[in-house]
Amino acid sequence: MASGTMQLETWNAPPGEAIPNHPSFPVLVYRGVGPVAAGVDACRALFAEHGWPDSWMGGLFGFHHFHSASHQVVGVVAGHARLELGGPQGRAFDVAAGDVIVLPAGTGHRRVSSGGGFTVVGAHPPGQEHYDLLRGDDPAEVAAARERIAALGVPLQDPVGGDGIGRWRTTA
Repeated sequence: MASGTMQLETWNAPPGEAIPNHPSFPVLVYRGVGPVAAGVDACRALFAEHGWPDSWMGGLFGFHHFHSASHQVVGVVAGHARLELGGPQGRAFDVAAGDVIVLPAGTGHRRVSSGGGFTVVGAHPPGQEHYDLLRGDDPAEVAAARERIAALGVPLQDPVGGDGIGRWRTTA
């Protein structure tokens, strides 16, 4: 376990027309993940230790989008932000350094606002490094994306060593 004070929240994003969200896996929001609050290198090391080695650093787009060919983890290493998850039909989450969001494939996400040098480290499970970036503009594209999303399996490990990915196995 990454931290004794780490807490897990789950949320099921509702289905949508343009932003499909995942049909069964909930969004995982870990709060108080010590190594993530320690910075970029510690966050990357934590994700890699737990089988999510393909990491990048940056921010999050300010427009609704989703990935149909990969699950994604985002660790907030600095600052704070309000993120809208689940597309226009979703809800807002306030996140800060030390928080980690695990987005199942198909889950819409965007940055609404941010401050304090908001920076994230993101990663994808092995075999899912070549992710797509879709905005839901084309209904035929979204229909094809739904098939990819439904076919994508559960990652072997939880990116922070918690039990969130294990919960996905019970809904798969």
